[in-house]
Amino acid sequence: MESDLTFTDQARAAQDASRSLATAGRRLKDQALHAMADALAAAEASVLAANADDVAAGRASGMSDALIDRLALTPARLAGMVQGLRDVAALPDPVGDVLRGWTNPNGVQVRQIRVPFGVVGIIYEGRPNVTADAAGICVKSGNAALLRGSSSAFNSNRATVAALQDGLAAAGLPRTCVQLVEGGREVTAEMMAARGLIDVLIPRGGAGLINAVVEGSKVPVIETGTGNCHVFVDATADLDVALDILLNAKVQRPSVCNAAETLLVHRAVADAFLPRAIAALGEAGVTVHGTPQVRAFSDAVVPAADDEFDAEYLSLDLAAAVVADLDEALDHIRHHSTGHSETIVTASIANADRFVAEVDAAAVLVNASSRFVDGGEFGFGAEIGISTQKLHARGPMALPEMTSTKYVLTGQGQTRP
Repeated sequence: MESDLTFTDQARAAQDASRSLATAGRRLKDQALHAMADALAAAEASVLAANADDVAAGRASGMSDALIDRLALTPARLAGMVQGLRDVAALPDPVGDVLRGWTNPNGVQVRQIRVPFGVVGIIYEGRPNVTADAAGICVKSGNAALLRGSSSAFNSNRATVAALQDGLAAAGLPRTCVQLVEGGREVTAEMMAARGLIDVLIPRGGAGLINAVVEGSKVPVIETGTGNCHVFVDATADLDVALDILLNAKVQRPSVCNAAETLLVHRAVADAFLPRAIAALGEAGVTVHGTPQVRAFSDAVVPAADDEFDAEYLSLDLAAAVVADLDEALDHIRHHSTGHSETIVTASIANADRFVAEVDAAAVLVNASSRFVDGGEFGFGAEIGISTQKLHARGPMALPEMTSTKYVLTGQGQTRP
């Protein structure tokens, strides 16, 4: 059992497993992914029972509805995890791709190719679907995975990893290609200090977790960010389209990082749009937290404190403000955005172009819901998370982003003069 091993034991086992994965061809990795999917599907009853225990414990501890939604698995969500593994198997294998190549005047051939990182540590909160998604992406990209989930999903993650390991073994790969790291906070600290054992560390969760890992890790970190995502309704917007986009971005699944958290409305259309928007949001159960200008349209709007425009609610709450023009909208986003996903609804090509050029975010959307900022919706299959940093990877982190590169030089005995 993994719980009988020290973290160092697990990390060294992961290093050994990573070498097996690095030399595994696409056929073997895809067979393993399908076997992992089969094993997870066969373990549905045990995984859902384990998850029910986690949900019950969460409710008893006073966990919010938004966090319960992130934690809860249903047969449909579990089926999505299974299908996600199969979808990853169907994607091209990035390992070995030649990014560029040339022949030097001396006849030496130079190629830059994609290679796995080696051992990837992932520290994440709440959502047990991340366990299957992360495992599948790591296996396909040739990386061993050390998964550190939150205590709130302990039973769910343990049951899921046990099934995934059964699939790996059935395909002839080491069970230690995917491991669950168990223990208290000291184990998280060990992961952050494990330079030389872990090649890359990826935090996925709330701002507190991400900041703690970024600031405290000695291992290189790829930062996934929180999502204070804005919807700006421009003066030229089709208001029916704007309302559809707003409702989808806020309501379709409010507990995820690409859900809308702030609405900005151009003052030229505020009278026409805000009463409709507030009413529709209210019918959907959304509480609007507005500035005095927004509150003037409805008694249902509650006052918005200044810090709420920096909030990632992850719930049926939305901050709202009226802005004078595109410049003020851009300025507001510049000061409050977390750099995740920002949306403009407009009929003006010039305004759309300015918004795209000036907004600094991993994803910028024109007349489309921010809920599309997702690896599956991009056609990438499952993803590790949405990177909001600017080095190596930005946006949905799928298979290519889970690789590094090496240069291969091939000659016929050339030496440097």
